[in-house]
Amino acid sequence: MKTVGFCTLGCKVNTYESEYLKEQFKKAGYQIRDYHLVCDIYVINTCTVTNQSDRKSRKMIRYCRKLNQKAIIIAMGCFVEANPDFEEDADILIGNKGKSKILEYLENYQKTKKKIVVPSQEKTVFEDMFLTSFLGRTRAFVKIQDGCENFCTYCIIPYVRGQCRSKDFDSVIKEIKELVAHGYKEVVLTGIHTGHYGVDNEHSFAELLSEICKIEGLLRLRISSIEVTELKDDFLKVLKENPKIVNHLHIPLQAGCDATLKRMGRHYTLDFFQQKLDQLRQIRPEIAITTDVIVGFPGEREEDFEETLETVKKFGFMKVHVFPFSLRKNTAAEKLDGHITEHEKKERVRRLMYLSQTCERKYLETFVGKTVEVLVEYKKEGYSYGHTSNYMKVALNGNVRENTLVPVKITGFKDDTTLEGEKIQEVCEV
Repeated sequence: MKTVGFCTLGCKVNTYESEYLKEQFKKAGYQIRDYHLVCDIYVINTCTVTNQSDRKSRKMIRYCRKLNQKAIIIAMGCFVEANPDFEEDADILIGNKGKSKILEYLENYQKTKKKIVVPSQEKTVFEDMFLTSFLGRTRAFVKIQDGCENFCTYCIIPYVRGQCRSKDFDSVIKEIKELVAHGYKEVVLTGIHTGHYGVDNEHSFAELLSEICKIEGLLRLRISSIEVTELKDDFLKVLKENPKIVNHLHIPLQAGCDATLKRMGRHYTLDFFQQKLDQLRQIRPEIAITTDVIVGFPGEREEDFEETLETVKKFGFMKVHVFPFSLRKNTAAEKLDGHITEHEKKERVRRLMYLSQTCERKYLETFVGKTVEVLVEYKKEGYSYGHTSNYMKVALNGNVRENTLVPVKITGFKDDTTLEGEKIQEVCEV
């Protein structure tokens, strides 16, 4: 039996696509192995969102080649799409079109031994994939959307993922029902611009959420990320009426300064963002809001960065994912003046990450002594670990069945970012 090792970089969309491909390889009689081991075939699902992502994509392709000089190396995804001339150490190159045909390309290569480069197309339809399980996971991802048309000035993703396109409405419902039937209690909706679902069909994102919440046996519905401009009245109504939608939203801010937001091509102001946060907290007072912030964007003055720090405090985020600005070729930001030194970017990253840690600790402390529900995901060193609806990580002392939703009284902290609690009783088992 031939072995296949998967290395998946980047976003949850890549994770979903890799899981689908693993399932296809298994059905075809291949054995899935850890990519750190010697395999007959390696699949590297690449990322290109930053320069560091590019470097890591190249590194992993070369790493797999060193593990086995005779292996067939398949590189696919955003890095390949952005670098169509890249051929080093890869035998099959697939951008963001044709991933579902990977076994056909592999079979062709095995017959001819000739390098395969799958041509990219600027316009494409949604490449449908369908999963029934997620290996080694208690929550399942479902890709409902692909592409982005925001064209923020710093971002290369619209160029490598293409225009917005949505998965068929009925197919989404069918896939989630299948996953629930296989025991999954929580589903995460993911996409490149998830909240833009439905722009190319007759359904809205809010309509999709409402229909998913009707699925019997599904306990939690999570959204991987949503833009603040998509928190419209119909979405807020669905959020209010459906407790299955978890108490956590990831809403990218990107900058806490209106001048910087404008240069980034973000189509909102801080006042608008604040209004939407207020609306969310009226519906869900304890909702956890996480965000992304880019520091060191061209033209960002020290006072602009200081404003970002104050904005983060004011908005009350649970956690901030901090990224130094990474220049991507052929984006509008490449031509902007006032580029920040790497040293200054690193210093600003450090300062904002420290603030993020402070915000996270402050939020978590409010739950000590309270009872929350934890979906147990794995066990380690005598503890059972899982997450709450608002995505707090909790450690329970003892052996608790995985994929079980249990009420837990929070007693304190196990470490800086993990709460510790005592199980009260099981309320939902596999």
